[in-house]
Amino acid sequence: MRVVIQRCKQAKVTVDDQIVGEIGQGLMLLVGIAHEDTERDAIYLADKIAGLRIFEDHLGKMNDSVQDIHGEILSISQFTLYADCRKGRRPNFMGAAAPEPASALYDRFNQILREKGLTVATGRFGAEMDVSLTNWGPVTIILDSPVVSS
Repeated sequence: MRVVIQRCKQAKVTVDDQIVGEIGQGLMLLVGIAHEDTERDAIYLADKIAGLRIFEDHLGKMNDSVQDIHGEILSISQFTLYADCRKGRRPNFMGAAAPEPASALYDRFNQILREKGLTVATGRFGAEMDVSLTNWGPVTIILDSPVVSS
């Protein structure tokens, strides 16, 4: 799994001009799922994201997590994170998981975050979405789950 994390002051996602997910201060996540990803990857990334200390404490140091600040999460599925652009000019998306298993793992990832006490809004899997946010900092981090051999 691959997640692009953006610390934000606010974020929202619309589908067909209707807001389907909206948050205040917190994290906006773009979530990509590859063929080999499993629940272990979702657990690893949810744990890492929930505890990632990228919010400033009272001294102005990045010591607080989204949980510490009682922030929210907007999670957006994004298969294009697995685009392979090494050949030609048209991206190849063969590294992205098929929609059915990707949707199930994406839902499980969001559920794990909710089980940690976080408020999680989402977009609509597979839909054409318009996403907007106020990136705070800006702070943008890319996380990949470790490749786990069986």
